Amino acid sequence: MKILITGGASGLGESITRLLANDVNNMVYFTYSKSISEAKALETQFKNTKGIACNFSNDQSVKEVANSIAALDFDVIIHNAYSGDYLKTHFHKIASADFLTDFKINVMPVIELTQVAITNFRKKKSGKIITVLSAALAVTPPVGSAVYCANKAYLQKMTQVWANENEKFNITSNSVSPAFMETAMTRFIDDRVKEQIIENNPIKRLLTKQEVAEAIRFLVNDNTHINGKDFIISAGSSIK
Repeated sequence: MKILITGGASGLGESITRLLANDVNNMVYFTYSKSISEAKALETQFKNTKGIACNFSNDQSVKEVANSIAALDFDVIIHNAYSGDYLKTHFHKIASADFLTDFKINVMPVIELTQVAITNFRKKKSGKIITVLSAALAVTPPVGSAVYCANKAYLQKMTQVWANENEKFNITSNSVSPAFMETAMTRFIDDRVKEQIIENNPIKRLLTKQEVAEAIRFLVNDNTHINGKDFIISAGSSIK
């Protein structure tokens, strides 16, 4: 199986890449921007991986990856990359231009790559789209998360559109919405906030990247009866 993971050299993406690359039947391609050393380490350890340099803030760089999708004939595309802060400040204090800037970096590349992927998937009547969202969409969004949650909410609806429009072509579109994890994106969040998150968690611990990667592997290997679903990984906290 040929798989493309965006942002697959660091954080959650690295965990996904490693888990999928453990299956020698998979050929795992992953994009990276700043994580050059991590990308080289993955390629060295797993001969069935290939890093693709891509800066999602650069239109030409995104177009080059889009072209590679057509050439490499992927079976699965996993949208994981996200650039920016999880928490900024109160909505009314955020510069309006920041919403557009983050949208261009985090949503438009997903749209462009998925359009190319779906075109290919339709030709061979097979394909899987998996998008990493956020469990924050299922509860009251944290203070300061306006930009992040807005982008993820947009993609949440797009995943449903992709599922609905392409089901007759044996193409599935599902998403995974993890709760708070410790990654590079959340490294600056105050420890007191983390402690509060743990306290409010039914199992009293933070979600791990490996646990989320396991859920994504399940979707990679699923049958086509699972389509248009969002898997919330939050220890049930979203149902309270």
